[in-house]
Amino acid sequence: MPPLALWGGLECTVVRIGNGFRNQIQETGHQDRLADLDRVAALGLRTLRYPVLLETVSPHDPDRQDWRWHDERLGRLKELGISPIAGLVHHGSGPAYTSLVDPQFPDIVARHAARVAARYPWINDFTPVNEPLTTARFSGLYGHWYPHGRDMATFLRALVNQCRAVVLSMQAIRRINPAARLVQTEDLGKAFGTPPMQYQADYENERRWLSFDLLCGRLGREHPWHGIFLDAGIGERELAFFVDSPCPPDLIGINHYLTSERFLDHRLAMYPGFHQNTTASHTYVDVEAVRIDLPARSIGPEARLREAWERYRIPVAVTEAHHGCTRDEQVRWLMEVWNAAQRLRAEGADIPAVTVWSLLGAVDWNSLLQHRNGFYEPGVFDVRSDPPRPTLLAAATGALAATGDFEHPVLDRAGWWKRDERFYRPPTRSRTLRVVGSPRRLLITGASGTLGQAVSRICHVRGLDHDLVSRRDMDIADAASVEAALRAYRPWAVVNTAGYVRVADAEREADRCFRENAEGAGLLAEACARLGIPCVSFSSDLVFSGRLGRAYAESDAVDPAGVYGRSKAAAEQRILAAHPEALVIRTSAFFGPWDVYNFAYATLHGLAQGRRLQAPAAVAVSPTYVPDLAHAALDLLLDGASGIWHLANRGHVSWHGFAVMLAEAAGLNADAVAVADHGAEPAVTVLTSERGIVMPTLEHGIDRYLHDSQDRWRMAAGQGRGQGR
Repeated sequence: MPPLALWGGLECTVVRIGNGFRNQIQETGHQDRLADLDRVAALGLRTLRYPVLLETVSPHDPDRQDWRWHDERLGRLKELGISPIAGLVHHGSGPAYTSLVDPQFPDIVARHAARVAARYPWINDFTPVNEPLTTARFSGLYGHWYPHGRDMATFLRALVNQCRAVVLSMQAIRRINPAARLVQTEDLGKAFGTPPMQYQADYENERRWLSFDLLCGRLGREHPWHGIFLDAGIGERELAFFVDSPCPPDLIGINHYLTSERFLDHRLAMYPGFHQNTTASHTYVDVEAVRIDLPARSIGPEARLREAWERYRIPVAVTEAHHGCTRDEQVRWLMEVWNAAQRLRAEGADIPAVTVWSLLGAVDWNSLLQHRNGFYEPGVFDVRSDPPRPTLLAAATGALAATGDFEHPVLDRAGWWKRDERFYRPPTRSRTLRVVGSPRRLLITGASGTLGQAVSRICHVRGLDHDLVSRRDMDIADAASVEAALRAYRPWAVVNTAGYVRVADAEREADRCFRENAEGAGLLAEACARLGIPCVSFSSDLVFSGRLGRAYAESDAVDPAGVYGRSKAAAEQRILAAHPEALVIRTSAFFGPWDVYNFAYATLHGLAQGRRLQAPAAVAVSPTYVPDLAHAALDLLLDGASGIWHLANRGHVSWHGFAVMLAEAAGLNADAVAVADHGAEPAVTVLTSERGIVMPTLEHGIDRYLHDSQDRWRMAAGQGRGQGR
């Protein structure tokens, strides 16, 4: 066989929900960025799943086409030497003049297919309808998408119409281009269950093959689902069409996600708050199989790819490999899928390619596009920057395309789906998995501080091995101590959260403040530069005086008003002069769920005790939720970002306004918060970013703070150190 190839794909769904449409090409900005295709080519990708969708070519009339956008994009792909796999309907039901249950839907799609083939005769690979079974389930059985059916008749009608559209489309395309290949995609999962639910799991496991069975002409009278189709109103002649005119895929495309495999459990008491399903015999929950203690070889991409190959003996490609999670977990998942394909090829399975999906990320897929929350999950590029910023996945993609391999310290640890924390209930024996005996480690300074503790916690969650050190272990203001510690710990990167944190006291302890903030950070950066170690340090919004009158971006000149701010500004200069590839993160006053020494806790605790409080209203700030800050900082580190970045939750609020927001979100008396600084001179130290807005909103941070803190603010405050910046 030729080497395993890496393909690419853009999340390109155009789906109707109610009377509105979602278009992922628009929402990720690719609609207006032709240069995205050059970025794809620079990665070394030479095959790309790309949309030529009915909904965008003929949005208002099936006999009127607008090819301008597609001509430009497909022409550029041809110039770049990239072969497209043309998608004609992607999770859609067509424009408003048709639908998945419209008897004319197959013919409308087939006419569109013929026009695409005639206009672009050099395209040889087609996916007329993406994931017909999945789309039919979401649109006809679960009610998520139009026509929002919740019954077997709508589900099977949508499935038959889509599969008939595939057959008619390929017939029409091959009349123009006899060499055209059908690349048929489907989300392939599997259901598992407790013994009482095995009958339902068997039923769903047979159902998952229906689209391929229809296209391969296997759904004859002997098929277990033949009678179910008839009972749902699908005619005998309609089913015979597929037997008489089989259109087996030239390539089966498997889209497998961590949520694709399900576990059906009748033990409802074990899953309080979970949605319940009902059959004639049982009420049960449907949960992620990856969170259940199942035999390792029975779940995952390797098992599902092997099933597809053994069932059909048709070449099988992975046509979507994507995980909407942290950057390290995204790369772990891509490598797991890639390695699974390699192992199966070694067994003799014909698996030509793996497709890195969502090159430009996706919007609101965490709600299956049903809610317009603007929830963005990056892919190979992060489109929240202009131009789109390559992530760690871009490095992995380029390496796999060029050499078939990728190496990075995050791969020393298995993904969360193989670590013990994935289980709903911990197993009796520990199976926390290290891929290597001694995983490489990060070094985090500032063990006694809020931020150092938070970054350490988030690293534990993400499976990033690390050492959290205090001043006793390494004094960053002592060059010999820094050198010795770096030689001893041998980190692959350093996250520096250490430093002087008492803003008010800095005015009388200027020497100490500058030593710990500026001199220490500079010495650490110099040592990291000599050893070739990536380095992250944290700065503050207080490098700005607040007199600009608007939010500050990275390029704004610093003008600190106090000693603390001047020490941080000096630190920034020293760090970047010594280590130009270092990352310096400016942030604002933060609040988190794991300590009681922050404004959010003090406010909520005081209000919960029935006290009346005061807070300044003249100064506008960017309160920042610590877990968001830690996650974003680690993502930027892994992406290889450098220079100054502003990271703060999106919001423009005074301390008084922040207190009111907290009170209202917690259901406390917001009227008990009074303004403390009537007549004070206004100041704005709000942070924004011209490099990319990657942090969630302040409202979102408050909601998660209330959830994650588990009402700790209702308890009595303890003793401890103050908050850092």
